[in-house]
Amino acid sequence: MMRTPPPNIADILIESLPYIQLFYGSTIVVKYGGHAMVDEELKKDFARDMVLLKYIGINPVIVHGGGPQINKVLDQMGMTPTFIRGMRVTDQSTMDVVEMVLGGRVNKSIVNQINQQKGKAVGLTGKDGGLLIARKMRILHQSNDSKPPEIIDPGMVGEVLAVHPEIIHTLTQKGFIPVIAPVGVGASGETYNINADLVASKIAQALNARRLILLTDVDGVKNANGELLTTFYTDQLSEMICQKVILGGMIPKVECAVEAIETSVNKAHIINGRIRHAVILELFTNKGIGTEIKRRSTKNE
Repeated sequence: MMRTPPPNIADILIESLPYIQLFYGSTIVVKYGGHAMVDEELKKDFARDMVLLKYIGINPVIVHGGGPQINKVLDQMGMTPTFIRGMRVTDQSTMDVVEMVLGGRVNKSIVNQINQQKGKAVGLTGKDGGLLIARKMRILHQSNDSKPPEIIDPGMVGEVLAVHPEIIHTLTQKGFIPVIAPVGVGASGETYNINADLVASKIAQALNARRLILLTDVDGVKNANGELLTTFYTDQLSEMICQKVILGGMIPKVECAVEAIETSVNKAHIINGRIRHAVILELFTNKGIGTEIKRRSTKNE
């Protein structure tokens, strides 16, 4: 007797076909962070997703965070983390921990997960091949409207001056998946901790990526009523920050996405990495699961 496949499986596969055709041969930069990096099943799901992308002709480039892992080590050392506008204030002692955790433990764990799923991943930091050239960042912070803004020195926190993507091109052409820790190098060889969303955005721009995907622990960008915006237009950013609809750590995420789109990236997505196979669901289904960010004139491409 012929077995009938489970309902909707064939329809789901056919639904994905136009998206696979659209993305074939293109580069997709994925910022990997949040709970998806902690939960063991989600880690395996993410690794499978990246291997699947590579096997169907798409070039994933992964930039990872590691905030919870860094905080755990800092706590063990009796050090209290401090954040300004979602950026970690980083003195030299904290920088040593950041580099050890991001460039070592976290990076190699992701590489190992992908390789266990029969992919070929290679771990990098921004120091490798001169990938990320950085300088010290200074943050303009205004605690309330009645006070003038102040300039805060966050320590060894950097911003990206230049991206030299040759090493990424070499790896992707040879069938590897680059996994990048957001640590950059200054003009004098100093090490900088750089926000992973910012690094992902800059790398996406340098690669002319078709998509920038930011995994986080929320469903996406929400309106003033707390409702998910499935589509967010770049020209909405300033107003929503002024109205305090976009707050805290979501500010740099959306800013990075908008900058990438206004430079060279077709679209960006902010999605909930706690949903299994979140990247695949966002890219290859009609409805998606998070917030798609684009210019108003951008077609469905």
